[in-house]
Amino acid sequence: MKLPNFGENPSYDCWLSYRTIKNAEVLKEYTEAFSGISVLEESLVFKTALNELKFGLEKILGKAPADTADSDGGIVLGFCENIKSLPEELASGVEKEGYIVRYRDGKTIIAGKTDRGVLYGVFAFLRLLQLETPLEKINLVNNPANMLRMINHWDNMDGTIERGYAGNSIFYANNGFIDDKTRVRDYARLLASIGINGIVINNVNVHYHETRLITKLYLPEVAKLADIFREYGITVFLSVNFASPVELGELPTADPLDVRVQNWWREKAEEIYSYIPDFGGFLVKADSEYRPGPFTYGRDHAEGANMLAKALEPFGGVVIWRCFVYNCKQDWRDRKTDRANAAYDTFMPLDGKFMDNVILQIKNGPMDFQVREPVSPLFGGLTKTNQMLELQITQEYTGQQKHICYLVPQWKEILDFDTFAEGRGSTVREIIAGKIYPQKYGGIAAVSNIGSDLNWTGHVLAQANLYGYGCLAFNPDRSAEEITEEWVRLTFSSHPYVVKTISSILLKSWRTYENYTSPLGIGWMVNPGHHYGPNVDGYEYSPWGTYHRADCFGIGVDRSVETGTGFAGRYHKENAEMYNNIETCPEELLLFFHYVPYTYRLKSGKTLIQHIYDTHFEGVEQVRKFREQWLTLKELIDKERFEHVLGRLEIQIRDAIEWRDVINSYFYRKSGIPDEKGRTIY
Repeated sequence: MKLPNFGENPSYDCWLSYRTIKNAEVLKEYTEAFSGISVLEESLVFKTALNELKFGLEKILGKAPADTADSDGGIVLGFCENIKSLPEELASGVEKEGYIVRYRDGKTIIAGKTDRGVLYGVFAFLRLLQLETPLEKINLVNNPANMLRMINHWDNMDGTIERGYAGNSIFYANNGFIDDKTRVRDYARLLASIGINGIVINNVNVHYHETRLITKLYLPEVAKLADIFREYGITVFLSVNFASPVELGELPTADPLDVRVQNWWREKAEEIYSYIPDFGGFLVKADSEYRPGPFTYGRDHAEGANMLAKALEPFGGVVIWRCFVYNCKQDWRDRKTDRANAAYDTFMPLDGKFMDNVILQIKNGPMDFQVREPVSPLFGGLTKTNQMLELQITQEYTGQQKHICYLVPQWKEILDFDTFAEGRGSTVREIIAGKIYPQKYGGIAAVSNIGSDLNWTGHVLAQANLYGYGCLAFNPDRSAEEITEEWVRLTFSSHPYVVKTISSILLKSWRTYENYTSPLGIGWMVNPGHHYGPNVDGYEYSPWGTYHRADCFGIGVDRSVETGTGFAGRYHKENAEMYNNIETCPEELLLFFHYVPYTYRLKSGKTLIQHIYDTHFEGVEQVRKFREQWLTLKELIDKERFEHVLGRLEIQIRDAIEWRDVINSYFYRKSGIPDEKGRTIY
């Protein structure tokens, strides 16, 4: 069989570019072991699983497997309880959406408690084959750590994507839906292969046309997308405008305590579910960056979220309420004003006041997806409220998919961060999985980085961020190194030099980007609006000074308890004491938590100002090294992707030089302290 568009271009195929096995011995062994398939169940997702298995095997083995009724040999797909040869001790270890993949004595079992689990098992099995795993090592039991593993799209119906760096939307164009859904089906396939089970298909900043997605005008089209994603076990959600009753001209108010508003949303929920019976629910951005919300009516976020939750409750839907709130225009002449405090101060007093089908979606840090910032203290602070982590795959502040900036190492640090909420081991990954405090719902969401470009992500190597996100959402215990090597082998080649070289570039790229942009946790030195390129004083929401608060003596924000904004004290004792003290604060976050003189000596013995100079020079040289390494792959990978990445590296070198020169010359002028190494910086 042939799936639409796949198998024609490796840039499009991503990590599903199944290659026929060249090792004759392995190919013979696999062909004998996987010659037939028997399926014990029937469902829409089972049908998808079977099609994917046949497609993958035909590509990998060069021969299509036969359908068979023999459940004693070949490959068997089914529910755990219906496979008699499956040992009970193995079956009992499979949870909802988990799977078993097991080869024994000429028989391969791919089983789960649900059809989604079986689909994930099929993709895992095909990965094992593509990696040429020996038959005796095909033995997996894998359960997703997180209940919800979601992608948030910031797509607009005019076809644009807010913070999109890979072309236009694959859903919308010209304020309508794209008729050809082939690309959507291919995308659903990519997401299912990494275990994604939920998708929000429109921007959290819900504008005129997107507000109408919940009306009869567009719901039939939304239902068509839901039909496609359902085949791959993915539930569709919508971002909604809190002021929809007013925006749609049907009510004079959106007050969540007004009975008319409550009835309006209840009827709207009933209408949506009449089109999409398994609709997931609403994602809401309210009272942030000029979006409407309950504050307009003197109500709090719990009252706003609960009103929507009551409307969805009869249908099993949830409200995902974003905690990204702050006062846009802050007067930095008031040194106690601190955007970092906004989400904590807003939501901590509401802990325990939300309905149990409300989930608070919390950005990984207290600011806005910077190259480095501390973990939000809401993780470990909230104890009575469903919560999920929000990451950003699309590289808004990290090179916008023109630069290589592999974010899996960053995400690992976030997930592994110990909050000490209930003693040592109270990590973020344990909290969002509901293992520290009971949660009816929890999980992880990330802002999509895909678009209509042939390679999906603009930069071929940015595909690794999407793949790595899915891997960590399913199993956050996996190492960055393991995920990276797997992606390279699936996407490019298992050639040892290719794997070593590309893995090395990816794993070093986050720190490299940090070096030539904004090290030590200061962040924000970007052009206003589009957030690309260096502009030390340019951030749009700080009209009375800059976020970094640099002057002729030093740089950084005093967030200490004693003399600063108090943000350091929002954490539990162990972390609060660490961050509050300039001597114990991790240096990669030093300027986030402290105002530091330029002459302050870091642990390396360098002054702060010299460290700023050095890291920016080092960052440029590191990108040049990436280019040198990439050039050595010319004869080992396909020409199209080789030339594509080389062209992006040329852009990255040019931009890194600009960052270096702009930042270093700024701080030379600001501090009056020259570079000790005599390099030109002005």
